[in-house]
Amino acid sequence: MSKPLIGVNTDYRSAKNEQPAFAYVAAGYFDAILQAGGIPVLLPPYDEQADLEQVLDRLEGVLLVGGADLDPRRDGWMLHPTVRLQDARRECSDRRLMRAVSERRMPVLGIGAGMQLINVSQGGNLMLHIPDDLPHALPHLDPLDPEHRHTLTLMPGTIMDRVYGDGELRVNSMHHMAVDEVAPGFKVSARCPDGVVEAIESDMDDWFAFGTQFHPEAATASALDMRIFEEFVTGVEQVRGGMRLVA
Repeated sequence: MSKPLIGVNTDYRSAKNEQPAFAYVAAGYFDAILQAGGIPVLLPPYDEQADLEQVLDRLEGVLLVGGADLDPRRDGWMLHPTVRLQDARRECSDRRLMRAVSERRMPVLGIGAGMQLINVSQGGNLMLHIPDDLPHALPHLDPLDPEHRHTLTLMPGTIMDRVYGDGELRVNSMHHMAVDEVAPGFKVSARCPDGVVEAIESDMDDWFAFGTQFHPEAATASALDMRIFEEFVTGVEQVRGGMRLVA
């Protein structure tokens, strides 16, 4: 059987001074898809829905990468002073992509801001700044320690439980926003011990979708984190084969 084609959205920088506009993505994302047995297809920002739909017709899954912050004003919230916005062209395209993925019930994995996008697109919301919303939380973004890690509490019977199983588990942490209310149709599959949501997954029989707030593709990830991508690619193959996924 041929390897599944996995779309990977890209970050975007507008032209500035003498620098041209460009799209880019950290190599860890597409390297992880390759290692897990998929074929990554990089997706630039699409401005036309018809163009996006034509591309999605050829893909079997989508990976939503991390990056700067989503604009809370697009979801009816005020702009917090700590928010560092994504380029507007990227966010418009990503939201368009997420709507199409949802309508198609296409397998999707979101990482960091990608997980947050899954949540808000489906009716959930976000904490805009963890130190304000949870003053006693751990430092999820530590400028003095970019390799800061914390433990996870896994929910039994979830994808994260299947990926990591028993034993001591520590994941990287580099975010100041987080999932607050989980979207309908989704459930929490992992939390930091301070209560911050670190992973969510679809609770719907017809949609293989999950996300992690931490970054399993990053240099600060552990070898065990690679199993997240293996789980995703295996799930995409099962959806292609018409199998029902069981957590």
